[in-house]
Amino acid sequence: MSHLSTPEFSNRALCNEDLAPVPPDRRKWGVLSFAALWISMSACIPTYMLASSLIGGGMNWWQAVLTIFLGNLIVLIPMVLNAHAGTRYGIPFPVFCRASFGTRGANIPALMRALVACGWFGIQTYIGGEAIYKIVSVFWPAIASGRHGAFGITAPEFACFMFFWAVNMLVIYKGIDSIRLLLNIKAPLLIALGLLLLWWAWRAAGGFGPILSQPSAFDPGQPKAGGFWHFFFPALTGMIGFWATLSLNIPDFSRYAKSQRDQVLGQALGLPLTMALYSFIGVAVTSATTIIFGRTIWDPVDVLTRFRNPVVLVLAMLALCLATLATNIAANVVSPANDFAQLSPSRITFRIGGLVTGLIGIAMMPWKLVADPSGYIFTWLIGYSALLGPIGGIMIADYFVYRKRQLNVAALYSAEGDYTYRRGFSIVAIVALLAGALPSLPGFLATVKFIDGAAVPAFFLGLYSYAWFVGFGIAFAVYLAGRRLAPHS
Repeated sequence: MSHLSTPEFSNRALCNEDLAPVPPDRRKWGVLSFAALWISMSACIPTYMLASSLIGGGMNWWQAVLTIFLGNLIVLIPMVLNAHAGTRYGIPFPVFCRASFGTRGANIPALMRALVACGWFGIQTYIGGEAIYKIVSVFWPAIASGRHGAFGITAPEFACFMFFWAVNMLVIYKGIDSIRLLLNIKAPLLIALGLLLLWWAWRAAGGFGPILSQPSAFDPGQPKAGGFWHFFFPALTGMIGFWATLSLNIPDFSRYAKSQRDQVLGQALGLPLTMALYSFIGVAVTSATTIIFGRTIWDPVDVLTRFRNPVVLVLAMLALCLATLATNIAANVVSPANDFAQLSPSRITFRIGGLVTGLIGIAMMPWKLVADPSGYIFTWLIGYSALLGPIGGIMIADYFVYRKRQLNVAALYSAEGDYTYRRGFSIVAIVALLAGALPSLPGFLATVKFIDGAAVPAFFLGLYSYAWFVGFGIAFAVYLAGRRLAPHS
């Protein structure tokens, strides 16, 4: 019998099959499942290229890889903490948010997280479409001569983007079970491809080339001498922002865990090391391309198009497309599909939520988000971390400090329960969210040139470099203070 038929989960305005708690007999994910999840999601083209903007900003290779590793080690902490409730109670992220934000107020963090996921969905879909476009242009060079249209993309590029988008939509239509199959195939596939690229680069270049030997631009006597820490902290914030999305909605996956040990150990083994390894592969192969091809090529798709053997080329591109598809569905569809379902559980299913994600992903024109490596980190990654950091602070403060890990699961699905607050909205959580996000707003507006940076006090420009940390800390403190002063608001 479905647990939706029991009285506590019969409210169709707050529950459907996708949002209901996962029963114990369906919680089958062990340590290897979570390690595979993170290896699968981390081994992707954006990770391969992640160090490029850090090296472009002045870091040497080991400073860039270490910054990536540290950022992921830090984000692992809220990742594991937020996963706890999913594992203990079997609930997804939007339902978990109801404890702190209210049964209706949970729509606020759910939508904020969903919109960021839509942006990431678009970016990954564009990357997959570009891989298809570049392999097609190797065999039919004429299509590469197209002119950019009004939206900054050529017609053949857009056609390949839409084709890959349609493949994503097909997987979403097939449902959640198809995702696990993709991840299991993808995890060893892209790691193997990365290591093969590393071996080829070392062999073809007789070493790893100039990037691994070049000094940091921040060293004494170099162009940016003495400026390391000024660059490091915003870069670290950007690296945290890379997976700040999943640090919120990790209950969407941890609700299937066998135990807390499985989710903690699996995530610790899978996330920081894979991110560091795959970003190192990107740096090393890119460094070798300087010797092999006479110029530095950061995009692995561009590297692969230079292989002469058409069979190798096609197989490599298919592997990249499959890998990108698996990462995209797991990281950028599961969460927003559930988040959009939270808006109207009786009307919006996982499939409909996934379709909405896909449509918004197109509208956000992702090719513009990744066009500038500097803007990618300092605008996109840091910008949304200023919003997601406060949500994480509120969730952790509520669950671990205020409630001491005790939730009334039935009340999470009740319009008359403990978590309705003021007509379904928690004023305390909304105030804490605003308090955490607003200090970073002037710096963000200056960064995107919406206002003149000269008109913004240096203090606020500096705060923006620490957006995730500032938002998390302020929201954490304000929420606890507010909840103790007004426990029912």
